[in-house]
Amino acid sequence: MKVMIRKVGEVFTIYVGKKDLEEPIIEMEKPTLWGGWVKVANGWTLDLPELPADTRLPITVEARKRSGD
Repeated sequence: MKVMIRKVGEVFTIYVGKKDLEEPIIEMEKPTLWGGWVKVANGWTLDLPELPADTRLPITVEARKRSGD
């Protein structure tokens, strides 16, 4: 699914346009955000693509929702 990731202050958020959903990221596998999973406040776990640590935000990426979430 396409998600937009942005940073507001020190908090990363995701926005899913098709669901009109914006939620903060509450936990992430890697400190650089990219190439691992993130847990969103609504309970979803998303796998993010591998991107350079200095990728500029906001950015729209293809994320994969893990089954069972």
